[in-house]
Amino acid sequence: LLSLGTGTTSEFDKTYTAEETAKWGTARWMLVIQKMTGAASSYMTDYYLSTAFQALDSQNNYLRVQENALTGTTTELDDASEANMQLLVQVGEDLLKKSVSKDNPETYEEALKRFAKLLSDRKKLRANKASY
Repeated sequence: LLSLGTGTTSEFDKTYTAEETAKWGTARWMLVIQKMTGAASSYMTDYYLSTAFQALDSQNNYLRVQENALTGTTTELDDASEANMQLLVQVGEDLLKKSVSKDNPETYEEALKRFAKLLSDRKKLRANKASY
């Protein structure tokens, strides 16, 4: 299973004080809660799938690809400007060089190549079985 994310911000690494949040109005709370639930859904889905694949001793058959530290205009869903598209291309190229996780030093580029080979090998195997 190859899971491609749309990216998230590192905004949720930030903590807020009671004094700070006490000044928030309804709109600010709704915005923060909406972002938090969206990110939580993404993180939990990844966690559950990763855990399930590990339990089946198939962890090499699951890969989540997502940048979790988007900043600036790259976080805007409606910014299709040429400049932002170039930034997003750069984000993708930089992500390919990063390690998949602390536990897996394999880069995303290496992992994607491994996945492509795995899929190709399985397709060839199915084609050979069909020809019998």
